[in-house]
Amino acid sequence: MNPPPQRLKLVLAYDGRPFSGWQSQPNGNGVQDHLKAALRAVSSLDLTVVGSGRTDAGVHALGQVAHVDVPPGRYPPETWRRALNAHLPATIRILGCRLVPATFHAQHAVKRKSYFYRVWSGDTLHPLEIGRAWLFPWPITLATLMAGAEKLAGTHDFAAFAANRGQPESSTVRTLYRVRVRRAGSLLTLHFEGNGFLYRMVRLLTGSLLQVAAGRKDLPWLQWLLTAPSGRKTNHCAPPDGLYLEAVKYRIYIRDSGGQSR
Repeated sequence: MNPPPQRLKLVLAYDGRPFSGWQSQPNGNGVQDHLKAALRAVSSLDLTVVGSGRTDAGVHALGQVAHVDVPPGRYPPETWRRALNAHLPATIRILGCRLVPATFHAQHAVKRKSYFYRVWSGDTLHPLEIGRAWLFPWPITLATLMAGAEKLAGTHDFAAFAANRGQPESSTVRTLYRVRVRRAGSLLTLHFEGNGFLYRMVRLLTGSLLQVAAGRKDLPWLQWLLTAPSGRKTNHCAPPDGLYLEAVKYRIYIRDSGGQSR
């Protein structure tokens, strides 16, 4: 009887600009495609990679999580990490790799996710921020932006802030535990942490908040979208450039070989 495979938890970072999003694509340019190709190069096997969720083309990640089942005893986790990085594009890196129980699931066990969105406020985008922040040239009122962010926190039906992916969601109710705004010179960073996010939800929230902060929409409009979302949609979607998947947190504690919980 063959021993069961071992499950690896991978934590990845990537620059989203060269890729067609996380999910495998017919053109083979999804981040998932490149990870599967690296696994094939290292193991000579076609292995299934499961991610915590999708990111769109151009969206970056600092802490995407995936799991993969590998042959038992082939390599220790650190060797897998180094070997996979040697076969991945320089714009994708595995930052962490460790053994987890077979019950761990990168998608189904998610408890919280956090994203942040970077906005450059001004008429000229710094050249080092191209593809990494959204240039927003209209004057904004920081106090209004923060007031709008406060309205979004909590449990709401976010149907008005979801794009159509082609299949209906079983529920559009989500909880945002934190929505914060930070400013450092021309750079605004909007932080979102929640129990789940609808398709393009963070980009639609960001685009709508900026419309309010610029005086093009008002706070009652934002409240109107939240309190009676049926049939209402915002079309103010921020571009993918400034969006980052920051971290994914899980419902279970997993003990590593040293007995440490993470």
